[in-house]
Amino acid sequence: MNERTSLREASAAALVVRPAAADTPNLCGQYVVTCLGPDGTEKWQEAGKNLVVDVGAVYLLDGAFNSATQIASTSWYMGLKDTSAASATDTLASHAGWSELTPYTGNRPLWGQGATSGSGAGNRQVTNASNVSYAITSSATVGGIFICSAASGTSGTLFNATSFSASRAVASGDTLLCAYTLSL
Repeated sequence: MNERTSLREASAAALVVRPAAADTPNLCGQYVVTCLGPDGTEKWQEAGKNLVVDVGAVYLLDGAFNSATQIASTSWYMGLKDTSAASATDTLASHAGWSELTPYTGNRPLWGQGATSGSGAGNRQVTNASNVSYAITSSATVGGIFICSAASGTSGTLFNATSFSASRAVASGDTLLCAYTLSL
């Protein structure tokens, strides 16, 4: 017995079901650095995303999930770097691609992060409660910023480092104001 189905009689249906959107965490660090001249006039502004280095990511994951010792919330500092590129393998003790710049007096200033805020994917964040401020005492070419757990020296945890899109000049009497936001 042969059954024949004509083209008009053959049909099929399919339903593709996609699960509800998952909250897939994406860690994103963004900075805004503004240079003010001695008269308070804005000379330049640089904004962009940064590189969380390997040791910074490991610290974050181990501190949250593997009971590693956490660094005190009041112990994160922001530094300035030269124009050379940062690498994911950089540490505070070993960052062959760049050097720290100190055209200011004293130690690295506190990052001074505020409370975590926001809800929903991509909207949870922590940022500094007020801008990190550098009173520039000598001319230099700034190429980026970094955040670490040491006010000075190289024995600490480097969390991130970033290179600006272009080298930026600072002169004695300028003020650099730096904001950094980490969101998830």
